[in-house]
Amino acid sequence: MALFRKKGKAGEKEMSFLQHLEELRWHIIRSILAIVFFMILAFIFKNFLFDHVILAPKNPAFFTNRLLCHLGEIFNTPSLCINTKPLNLININMSGQLTTHFAVAMVAGLILAFPVVLWEFWKFFRPALKPKEAKYAQGTVFAASGLFFIGVAFGYFMLSPLSIHFLSTYEISAEVTNQINIRSYISTLSSIVLATGLIFELPIITFFLTKVGLITPTFMRKYRKHAIVLIFIIAAIITPPDVFSQTLVAIPLLLLYEVSIFISTGVMKQKEKDREEFFKDDDEKTETATS
Repeated sequence: MALFRKKGKAGEKEMSFLQHLEELRWHIIRSILAIVFFMILAFIFKNFLFDHVILAPKNPAFFTNRLLCHLGEIFNTPSLCINTKPLNLININMSGQLTTHFAVAMVAGLILAFPVVLWEFWKFFRPALKPKEAKYAQGTVFAASGLFFIGVAFGYFMLSPLSIHFLSTYEISAEVTNQINIRSYISTLSSIVLATGLIFELPIITFFLTKVGLITPTFMRKYRKHAIVLIFIIAAIITPPDVFSQTLVAIPLLLLYEVSIFISTGVMKQKEKDREEFFKDDDEKTETATS
């Protein structure tokens, strides 16, 4: 069974089904090795990873906390001054800190290796693409990596401090004291960062869904109001239940939706252009054959 074309020294040749699986296996292995490599790096640099990255958003000196507090002073809004008191975390399991170290290193490895994993999948599917499609897809790999890291940065610098402040200060009674476990803190931080990183992939998802014909810019414009409602629901899920945080998340998501409509329009125009060129070439071949 012939599948993808693979260029070799003897020119192009068809890959068999088993060769296809073997090629996929090596791409998966290289992706796993990249994740393990970054995981080991994260594990080694424990002090920097925890003191300056993981635990930083809860401290008053964190960039976002200082910025919002400064804005609160300018606009006379004390509620913007968040995380003014250091948050103390506890560990309640004998091996809790060790397992937390491994878990954080794994998440860090997944985030840092994301471009490598995308590149490996791109190299696997590249032989099945036409030259023009391959050119666009290669750019998509870099765009997807950039959007993912922008989303991760947005979740880390903007959403995480707001979520930590709200969840750590919320109380049902003055008689109940919050003693927050380190695993709970890291789970909240990781879910926010990964969720925003994946949500920021919306333009890339739109690109491929338009390419395969599942959505069109007309469809996206028609259901824009529904999308706005859905975006605010998503924002409410991944943020604390306050209007400021939800709006802060919803605004970039709305912008991403509008960008996705623009991308979908461009893809449709390119598909129409390719269709016209195809029929033009077909007509020219027909005229040549009849003459």
